[in-house]
Amino acid sequence: MRYAYVHSQPAPSSAYYSASRCQAAWSSWWGCWNGSTTAPGTYVTWRDSLAAQATYKGSPRPQKMLWTWYSLRGLGDAAGQGDGPREVVAINRADLLTRYMNDYRFFLQKIGNSNDMIDLEPDFWGYVRSLGDPHKVAAQVSAANPTDCGSQENSAAGLSRCLISMAHKYAPHTAVGLHLTCWDWQNNTQGCVKDYASLGAQNADLLVTDVSDRDAGWYAQPAHGGRDTFWTDQKAAAALRFYKTMAESVGKPVVLWQIPVGNMAQNNTLSHYKDDKVDWFFAHMDQVANAHIAGLLFGPGQQEQTSIETDGGNLISKTIAYHNSGGTALK
Repeated sequence: MRYAYVHSQPAPSSAYYSASRCQAAWSSWWGCWNGSTTAPGTYVTWRDSLAAQATYKGSPRPQKMLWTWYSLRGLGDAAGQGDGPREVVAINRADLLTRYMNDYRFFLQKIGNSNDMIDLEPDFWGYVRSLGDPHKVAAQVSAANPTDCGSQENSAAGLSRCLISMAHKYAPHTAVGLHLTCWDWQNNTQGCVKDYASLGAQNADLLVTDVSDRDAGWYAQPAHGGRDTFWTDQKAAAALRFYKTMAESVGKPVVLWQIPVGNMAQNNTLSHYKDDKVDWFFAHMDQVANAHIAGLLFGPGQQEQTSIETDGGNLISKTIAYHNSGGTALK
């Protein structure tokens, strides 16, 4: 699989969607990231085409796209609220949420009948949870999209449920999942279970979450916070228990996204940072499957990190060996 972010403020008007060509002034909107010589939305159709035509060592190896739809962050900017819990204010403004819903529908229509995956709004559901019961966080859902969401409640819970149902309607062969953002999971797993039930995660096809967006060796450096994000067996077991609990609570598998690519043979310099996640996962695939994890998506979350081109061939060699071993049955 390949993955890519879709992250910008929504188009200012519906005229953007029907235009035959983008305009130079529209370049900050995701639909025109490919430039003014292309039609709006080409970013999605172009990436889907590239993935379908992927090769490895000269042989066809078709891939599929996972789209990280991360646009409520942009809506927070449009509301003058910025990042964090304050951005939730934007979903209670009918004018802004209408633009957002129109943008999301256009995005789904560009996916169309492709067999893709969508990771819905990392971080945002965590900000909602920080404000209390998702059913009580106000959102102008029915006013913003009476066509698709007229029967949904006007809350963050209604919004998440609407986004899931819209994906099933407009991109019927695409699997959609809420991003699992529970920053308090270590001491409040049951609170996360309750809130994701409120958000309608059981209506989606999967849950998506991230292990770490940077290599542990990068985070360990004083300039980057001096954090310890290396895994021990105890840390890994705790994380897998959480994923398993969440998967069983909503009856859907988990996909782990943006897993750092570093390994312990690296030297903690640019593009060569140490990490232990690749080696740990491949050495414990029975535990991974037992936690109802259906996919491991490795890739750097920032340009300074170790990548598949700089890891000394570790990820590719372990992937090939795992494939040749016959793999591990999903549970």
